[in-house]
Amino acid sequence: MSTQNEAKIAIIGYGSQGRAHALNLRDSGFDVVVGVREGGTGHKRATEDGLKTASPADATKQASLIAILTPDLSHEEIFKDSIAPNLSAGDAVLFAHGFTIHYGRVVAPKEVDIILVAPKGPGDLVRREYERGRGVPCLFAVHNDATGRGADRARAYAKGIGGVEGGAIQTSFAEETETDLFGEQAVLCGGATELVIAGFETLVEAGYQPEVAYFECMHELKLIVDLLYEGGLAKMHEFISETAIYGDLTSGPRIINDETRARMREVLTDIQNGNFAREWILENQAGKPRYKALMEKDLNHPIEKVGARLRNDMAWLKPGAN
Repeated sequence: MSTQNEAKIAIIGYGSQGRAHALNLRDSGFDVVVGVREGGTGHKRATEDGLKTASPADATKQASLIAILTPDLSHEEIFKDSIAPNLSAGDAVLFAHGFTIHYGRVVAPKEVDIILVAPKGPGDLVRREYERGRGVPCLFAVHNDATGRGADRARAYAKGIGGVEGGAIQTSFAEETETDLFGEQAVLCGGATELVIAGFETLVEAGYQPEVAYFECMHELKLIVDLLYEGGLAKMHEFISETAIYGDLTSGPRIINDETRARMREVLTDIQNGNFAREWILENQAGKPRYKALMEKDLNHPIEKVGARLRNDMAWLKPGAN
């Protein structure tokens, strides 16, 4: 894909990913228009960034590739009201996460390409790495290849946002969606935070100071994750003590055991068979009562109060700190 092959790219939504994609594509030489509601926060920010804006419907009319970068559960309405009526044969509709297509929330016309480019990092990192001449790795996939150019269009879009420099891996909508949801739920968000909270509670219940428990179970987690991120298990083992390594190798399997793996398989099954998607869609339709209650419980946990107090004294966390 070049600026000659794609007359214009429409970025629908101007949140974290939308802003990064739009700016990176523009700086890569593409003609970009941002589809946002006039007068909204996204419209204001895109205008300040010097980007052309239009309503989502008008942006779709102008473009041959339309990237929908709004939250997952907004896709169905946006597609029905603003995108679908304004598509032409041979257009491409791109998603940054496969949820909507994989679970059938959007069924696109057969005469358009349906593609995916999913950066493996938040939007601000996608933008920062691009500005440094580097990039964040991307997954890309083709769901419907009406033109026979779907994969090429996805790769070129990934290159335009810096994803090829970081490494682009071809996948499927199903694989990207299911592994992404599983990673969030079982490891990165759900698993990690529950492990941190359980560790904190275990130490506090045993009579240790909450402040000390916070440092050991939450604060120092970043140090370990950074080592894993930079060099895997080998780098972590290189930079922690032999005592820590021995405890890791012997006690880790006592915490994450066959029962834990069985629970993980249950989570994965709920993702694969659509149970999680149906539950989350119904939760949104009901106004998210359970979501709000669980969020309130999470944010009112003692570890949050202890952490806020301790972080207040950490000068390096303050805005503008080096």
